[in-house]
Amino acid sequence: MADSDVLILIPARMASTRLPGKPLADIAGLPMIVHVLRRAETAGLGPVVVATDSTEIATAVMAAGGRAAMTRADHASGSDRIFEALGTIDPGERARIVVNVQGDLPTLAPADIEAALAPLADPAVDIATLAAEIRREEERHNPNVVKVVGTPIGPGRLRALYFTRATAPAGEGPLYHHIGLYAYRRAALARFVGLPPSTLEQREKLEQLRALEAGMRIDVAIVDSVPLGVDTPADLATARQMLGG
Repeated sequence: MADSDVLILIPARMASTRLPGKPLADIAGLPMIVHVLRRAETAGLGPVVVATDSTEIATAVMAAGGRAAMTRADHASGSDRIFEALGTIDPGERARIVVNVQGDLPTLAPADIEAALAPLADPAVDIATLAAEIRREEERHNPNVVKVVGTPIGPGRLRALYFTRATAPAGEGPLYHHIGLYAYRRAALARFVGLPPSTLEQREKLEQLRALEAGMRIDVAIVDSVPLGVDTPADLATARQMLGG
Protein backbone atom coordinates (compact mmCIF):
# COMPACT_ATOMS: atom_id res chain seq x y z
CA MET A 1 0.00 0.00 0.00
CA ALA A 2 1.16 3.52 -0.72
CA ASP A 3 2.38 5.52 2.24
CA SER A 4 -0.88 7.34 2.97
CA ASP A 5 -2.66 8.45 6.11
CA VAL A 6 -6.04 7.55 4.60
CA LEU A 7 -7.35 4.19 3.42
CA ILE A 8 -10.79 3.92 1.82
CA LEU A 9 -12.52 0.56 2.23
CA ILE A 10 -15.75 -0.44 0.48
CA PRO A 11 -17.52 -3.42 2.05
CA ALA A 12 -19.55 -5.46 -0.44
CA ARG A 13 -21.46 -8.73 -0.29
CA MET A 14 -23.83 -10.53 -2.63
CA ALA A 15 -26.49 -11.32 -0.02
CA SER A 16 -29.15 -8.60 -0.15
CA THR A 17 -32.72 -9.46 0.71
CA ARG A 18 -34.31 -6.72 -1.40
CA LEU A 19 -31.90 -6.76 -4.35
CA PRO A 20 -29.81 -9.95 -4.48
CA GLY A 21 -26.41 -9.59 -6.15
CA LYS A 22 -26.69 -5.80 -6.22
CA PRO A 23 -22.93 -5.02 -6.21
CA LEU A 24 -22.74 -6.58 -9.69
CA ALA A 25 -25.93 -4.96 -11.01
CA ASP A 26 -25.16 -3.36 -14.37
CA ILE A 27 -25.34 0.42 -14.52
CA ALA A 28 -24.27 2.02 -17.80
CA GLY A 29 -22.14 -0.99 -18.68
CA LEU A 30 -20.31 -1.32 -15.35
CA PRO A 31 -21.12 -3.20 -12.15
CA MET A 32 -22.41 -0.89 -9.42
CA ILE A 33 -19.43 -1.68 -7.18
CA VAL A 34 -17.11 -0.38 -9.90
CA HIS A 35 -19.00 2.93 -10.05
CA VAL A 36 -18.47 3.31 -6.30
CA LEU A 37 -14.81 2.32 -6.64
CA ARG A 38 -14.25 4.93 -9.36
CA ARG A 39 -15.84 7.69 -7.28
CA ALA A 40 -13.73 6.79 -4.25
CA GLU A 41 -10.59 6.76 -6.40
CA THR A 42 -11.51 10.14 -7.89
CA ALA A 43 -11.53 11.64 -4.38
CA GLY A 44 -7.74 11.18 -4.44
CA LEU A 45 -7.43 10.71 -0.69
CA GLY A 46 -5.54 7.42 -0.57
CA PRO A 47 -5.72 3.79 -1.64
CA VAL A 48 -9.17 2.29 -2.27
CA VAL A 49 -9.91 -1.40 -1.64
CA VAL A 50 -13.15 -3.38 -1.89
CA ALA A 51 -13.58 -5.74 1.08
CA THR A 52 -15.73 -8.71 0.13
CA ASP A 53 -16.47 -12.38 0.80
CA SER A 54 -17.45 -12.94 -2.85
CA THR A 55 -15.00 -14.11 -5.51
CA GLU A 56 -17.43 -12.75 -8.13
CA ILE A 57 -17.22 -9.25 -6.68
CA ALA A 58 -13.44 -9.47 -6.30
CA THR A 59 -13.09 -10.62 -9.91
CA ALA A 60 -15.24 -7.74 -11.19
CA VAL A 61 -13.25 -5.20 -9.17
CA MET A 62 -9.90 -6.53 -10.36
CA ALA A 63 -11.12 -6.69 -13.98
CA ALA A 64 -11.79 -2.95 -13.68
CA GLY A 65 -8.25 -2.35 -12.43
CA GLY A 66 -9.24 -2.07 -8.78
CA ARG A 67 -8.06 -3.87 -5.70
CA ALA A 68 -10.06 -6.31 -3.59
CA ALA A 69 -9.44 -7.99 -0.24
CA MET A 70 -11.18 -11.24 0.64
CA THR A 71 -12.86 -11.48 4.05
CA ARG A 72 -14.87 -14.02 6.01
CA ALA A 73 -18.52 -14.50 5.09
CA ASP A 74 -19.92 -14.36 8.61
CA HIS A 75 -19.48 -10.68 9.44
CA ALA A 76 -22.49 -9.02 11.04
CA SER A 77 -21.76 -5.60 9.54
CA GLY A 78 -19.68 -3.68 7.06
CA SER A 79 -17.65 -2.26 9.94
CA ASP A 80 -16.55 -5.74 10.97
CA ARG A 81 -15.73 -6.59 7.36
CA ILE A 82 -13.53 -3.55 6.80
CA PHE A 83 -11.73 -4.11 10.10
CA GLU A 84 -10.72 -7.61 9.01
CA ALA A 85 -9.62 -6.26 5.62
CA LEU A 86 -7.64 -3.48 7.28
CA GLY A 87 -5.47 -5.99 9.13
CA THR A 88 -4.73 -7.81 5.88
CA ILE A 89 -4.10 -4.77 3.71
CA ASP A 90 -2.17 -2.61 6.14
CA PRO A 91 -0.55 -4.81 8.81
CA GLY A 92 2.12 -2.15 9.33
CA GLU A 93 -0.59 0.29 10.46
CA ARG A 94 0.44 3.15 8.17
CA ALA A 95 -3.13 4.31 7.64
CA ARG A 96 -4.32 6.50 10.51
CA ILE A 97 -7.78 7.14 9.08
CA VAL A 98 -10.09 4.49 7.63
CA VAL A 99 -13.06 5.57 5.51
CA ASN A 100 -16.00 3.18 5.17
CA VAL A 101 -17.83 3.88 1.90
CA GLN A 102 -20.98 1.83 1.31
CA GLY A 103 -20.91 -0.20 -1.89
CA ASP A 104 -24.44 0.81 -2.92
CA LEU A 105 -23.83 4.54 -3.43
CA PRO A 106 -23.05 4.79 -7.17
CA THR A 107 -23.87 8.52 -7.32
CA LEU A 108 -21.71 9.51 -4.34
CA ALA A 109 -19.83 12.75 -4.97
CA PRO A 110 -16.06 12.35 -4.48
CA ALA A 111 -16.03 15.75 -2.74
CA ASP A 112 -18.39 14.37 -0.09
CA ILE A 113 -15.87 11.64 0.78
CA GLU A 114 -13.29 14.35 1.35
CA ALA A 115 -15.80 16.37 3.41
CA ALA A 116 -16.11 13.46 5.84
CA LEU A 117 -12.44 13.81 6.78
CA ALA A 118 -12.66 17.45 7.89
CA PRO A 119 -14.04 16.83 11.42
CA LEU A 120 -11.08 14.58 12.21
CA ALA A 121 -8.84 17.66 12.20
CA ASP A 122 -10.12 18.02 15.77
CA PRO A 123 -8.26 15.43 17.87
CA ALA A 124 -11.30 15.08 20.17
CA VAL A 125 -13.35 13.52 17.35
CA ASP A 126 -13.29 9.71 17.08
CA ILE A 127 -15.56 9.21 14.06
CA ALA A 128 -16.80 11.57 11.35
CA THR A 129 -19.82 11.16 9.12
CA LEU A 130 -22.12 13.12 6.79
CA ALA A 131 -25.64 14.50 6.68
CA ALA A 132 -27.77 16.72 4.47
CA GLU A 133 -30.67 18.95 5.43
CA ILE A 134 -34.07 17.34 4.80
CA ARG A 135 -36.03 19.44 2.31
CA ARG A 136 -38.87 17.06 1.39
CA GLU A 137 -41.72 16.85 3.88
CA GLU A 138 -42.25 13.11 3.43
CA GLU A 139 -38.67 12.39 4.50
CA ARG A 140 -39.24 14.05 7.85
CA HIS A 141 -41.61 11.27 8.90
CA ASN A 142 -40.09 8.30 7.03
CA PRO A 143 -38.50 5.78 9.44
CA ASN A 144 -36.19 4.63 6.64
CA VAL A 145 -34.65 8.12 6.60
CA VAL A 146 -32.28 8.16 9.55
CA LYS A 147 -32.02 11.54 11.26
CA VAL A 148 -29.01 12.84 13.11
CA VAL A 149 -29.73 15.01 16.13
CA GLY A 150 -26.76 17.21 16.80
CA THR A 151 -25.60 20.46 18.26
CA PRO A 152 -24.06 23.00 15.84
CA ILE A 153 -20.38 23.59 16.55
CA GLY A 154 -19.47 25.63 13.49
CA PRO A 155 -20.52 26.34 9.91
CA GLY A 156 -21.68 23.11 8.28
CA ARG A 157 -20.75 21.01 11.30
CA LEU A 158 -22.61 19.20 14.09
CA ARG A 159 -21.56 17.17 17.08
CA ALA A 160 -23.85 14.14 17.03
CA LEU A 161 -25.96 13.58 20.12
CA TYR A 162 -28.24 10.88 18.74
CA PHE A 163 -29.33 9.07 15.58
CA THR A 164 -32.95 8.02 15.16
CA ARG A 165 -35.61 6.78 12.78
CA ALA A 166 -38.12 9.05 14.51
CA THR A 167 -38.88 12.62 13.49
CA ALA A 168 -36.44 14.52 15.68
CA PRO A 169 -35.71 16.94 17.15
CA ALA A 170 -39.10 18.51 17.82
CA GLY A 171 -39.76 22.22 17.36
CA GLU A 172 -38.73 24.71 14.70
CA GLY A 173 -35.54 24.23 12.76
CA PRO A 174 -33.89 21.93 10.24
CA LEU A 175 -33.80 18.14 10.34
CA TYR A 176 -30.80 16.30 8.95
CA HIS A 177 -30.75 13.10 6.89
CA HIS A 178 -27.81 10.96 7.94
CA ILE A 179 -25.57 9.60 5.17
CA GLY A 180 -23.96 6.30 6.12
CA LEU A 181 -20.36 7.07 5.24
CA TYR A 182 -17.87 7.02 8.11
CA ALA A 183 -14.29 8.17 8.60
CA TYR A 184 -12.71 6.49 11.64
CA ARG A 185 -9.49 7.06 13.42
CA ARG A 186 -7.88 3.65 13.24
CA ALA A 187 -7.95 3.20 17.02
CA ALA A 188 -11.61 4.25 17.10
CA LEU A 189 -12.54 1.60 14.54
CA ALA A 190 -10.70 -1.06 16.54
CA ARG A 191 -12.52 0.01 19.70
CA PHE A 192 -15.90 0.19 17.98
CA VAL A 193 -15.83 -3.31 16.48
CA GLY A 194 -14.71 -4.68 19.84
CA LEU A 195 -17.78 -3.33 21.64
CA PRO A 196 -20.87 -5.48 22.13
CA PRO A 197 -24.12 -4.35 20.47
CA SER A 198 -25.70 -1.68 22.66
CA THR A 199 -29.22 -1.20 23.96
CA LEU A 200 -30.22 1.72 21.73
CA GLU A 201 -28.41 0.27 18.75
CA GLN A 202 -30.57 -2.83 18.98
CA ARG A 203 -33.73 -0.82 19.56
CA GLU A 204 -33.25 1.62 16.66
CA LYS A 205 -31.33 -0.86 14.46
CA LEU A 206 -28.61 1.76 14.03
CA GLU A 207 -25.04 0.59 14.54
CA GLN A 208 -23.59 4.07 15.09
CA LEU A 209 -25.48 4.37 18.38
CA ARG A 210 -23.08 1.79 19.83
CA ALA A 211 -20.29 4.36 19.54
CA LEU A 212 -22.31 7.15 21.17
CA GLU A 213 -23.44 4.89 24.01
CA ALA A 214 -19.80 4.02 24.67
CA GLY A 215 -18.91 7.72 24.97
CA MET A 216 -17.21 8.04 21.59
CA ARG A 217 -17.52 11.35 19.78
CA ILE A 218 -19.06 11.51 16.31
CA ASP A 219 -19.01 14.78 14.38
CA VAL A 220 -21.03 15.42 11.25
CA ALA A 221 -20.14 17.41 8.14
CA ILE A 222 -23.18 18.87 6.38
CA VAL A 223 -23.18 18.39 2.59
CA ASP A 224 -25.60 19.59 -0.06
CA SER A 225 -27.50 16.42 -0.91
CA VAL A 226 -27.97 12.75 -0.12
CA PRO A 227 -26.51 10.30 -2.66
CA LEU A 228 -28.84 7.66 -4.03
CA GLY A 229 -28.64 4.44 -2.05
CA VAL A 230 -29.56 1.44 -4.20
CA ASP A 231 -31.64 -0.98 -2.13
CA THR A 232 -34.52 -1.96 -4.43
CA PRO A 233 -35.18 -2.57 -8.14
CA ALA A 234 -36.76 0.89 -8.30
CA ASP A 235 -33.59 2.45 -6.89
CA LEU A 236 -31.54 0.58 -9.47
CA ALA A 237 -33.75 1.92 -12.28
CA THR A 238 -33.24 5.44 -10.93
CA ALA A 239 -29.46 4.95 -10.76
CA ARG A 240 -29.46 3.76 -14.37
CA GLN A 241 -31.37 6.88 -15.40
CA MET A 242 -29.00 9.16 -13.48
CA LEU A 243 -25.84 7.51 -14.80
CA GLY A 244 -26.96 7.01 -18.37
CA GLY A 245 -27.61 3.29 -18.41
